[in-house]
Amino acid sequence: MKMLLLGIWTLLALIPCSGTTEEIFEVSVWPNPALVKFGQSLTINCSTTCPDPGPSGIETFFKKTQLAKGPQWKEFLLEDITEDSVLQCFFSCAGVQKDAVLDITMYQPPEQVILDLQPEWVTTEEAFTVKCHVPSVAPLQSLTLTLLQGDQELHRKDFMSASAASQRAEVAVNVRAQRENDKCNFSCRAELDLSPQGGGLFHGSSATKELRIFAVFRMFLEDQELSPFSSWKGDAAWASATILAMETGDQELTCLVSLGPVEQKVRRPVHVYSFPPPILEVEDAYPLAGTDVNVTCSGHVLTSPSPTLRLEGAPNLSAPGESAWLLFTAREEDDGRNLSCEASLEVQGRRLLKTTEIQLHVLYKPRFEESSCPGNQIWVEGMDQMLACIPEGNPAPALVCIWNGVIIDLDVPQKATQNHTGTYCCTATNQLGSVSKDIAVIVQGLHEGITSSTIFIIIISTLGMAVITITLYLNYQPCKRNRRKRAPRQREQNKDEESQFADIQAEECSSHYC
Repeated sequence: MKMLLLGIWTLLALIPCSGTTEEIFEVSVWPNPALVKFGQSLTINCSTTCPDPGPSGIETFFKKTQLAKGPQWKEFLLEDITEDSVLQCFFSCAGVQKDAVLDITMYQPPEQVILDLQPEWVTTEEAFTVKCHVPSVAPLQSLTLTLLQGDQELHRKDFMSASAASQRAEVAVNVRAQRENDKCNFSCRAELDLSPQGGGLFHGSSATKELRIFAVFRMFLEDQELSPFSSWKGDAAWASATILAMETGDQELTCLVSLGPVEQKVRRPVHVYSFPPPILEVEDAYPLAGTDVNVTCSGHVLTSPSPTLRLEGAPNLSAPGESAWLLFTAREEDDGRNLSCEASLEVQGRRLLKTTEIQLHVLYKPRFEESSCPGNQIWVEGMDQMLACIPEGNPAPALVCIWNGVIIDLDVPQKATQNHTGTYCCTATNQLGSVSKDIAVIVQGLHEGITSSTIFIIIISTLGMAVITITLYLNYQPCKRNRRKRAPRQREQNKDEESQFADIQAEECSSHYC
């Protein structure tokens, strides 16, 4: 029995005791704590005192890479750290696991500090806002923002009590402008103190901004206060306003300028006048030719003082305050005529002029002018030809031309043949009536159409050759004699053509369709 008990105690002594193992080994991680700049990487070492460790590793949501390892340690690389995190390092020893926790703090220095003055131009005693913000900085609880007026501290704010979720790093303070604040510089300083986390002190500063104090303008026309618009450039300031004067005559304009307790005032006389364009009236702006046209010009009721009127075509100037009138009979050549009336007004020694115009439209029946619609027209055979005829009339008349009982298209050229010889009947029509005209057309052969031109060219050539040497002149004599022989024949031929044109016109006019 004693031997059995001794064996049992020996066996129990060989079985490991878990409680004793936990007390023997430890797990640690380095560095602890860890401070990492935004977006950068971190190398950590996870180790244990267990002489023969089992499974081990780290737990993190960052991208990790194992760099090296030993019997009791492992080294890892964490990449692209963009926020605060907690990492766990674990080792197991004799079936027991222990963890070590690492707090990772991500930081962003205050690299961009922005200052804003709202507004940058103010009047004395007017409130303005000095505002500063840092777009990207972390951790916010370690930040301090200080507003400076020149070298003096204006306001300071820390963010130690800011919540972890807060992302706005800004400070603002309202200030009432004083005259001595003119051209004063304002700036903002940011400090990120990471010494409690084992880091350093980071600084950032904004660009300075200058506050400008400007004068206050007030403007009056008599008792009416205006709304001036102020402008500044450098040390100069000015104001302008639009005046709506309700009464004519002499009035007074007052300008008040104040800068703090100092005020300046200036007054100027203003003469207000009213001068709209004159009123021109035509009894009928579309009269019929041969009817009377009555034109009246009068000054506008708002004109003050009364103007002098001059009506074009009227024999005399009107007296001030009186209307001008004109009566004439409309003629066809008056169509498109501009009737005008000029008003003249003398204001403070200056003469002002304004004019009103009306265009007259004279209506008349259609008619044919020989210049724009010749009664005799010659076409050249084989050439593209169109009937040349443009009627007069207002309103513009519509033109229809008939040949051999068929309406022809006046806008499309046609190749001339001997069959086109004849009389064309053209009728122009508008709202006032219609008129017709016969147009005789003769189609000549191509050689007939160019005979006269040929003779002209030969004559010019003869005159030019007359200055050449005697030998060339003598050689030219046969040609000259031949040309003299052709001249009587050409005159006879022209007489025959004129006789033929007259015979055809007489024959066609007796049987046209108009």
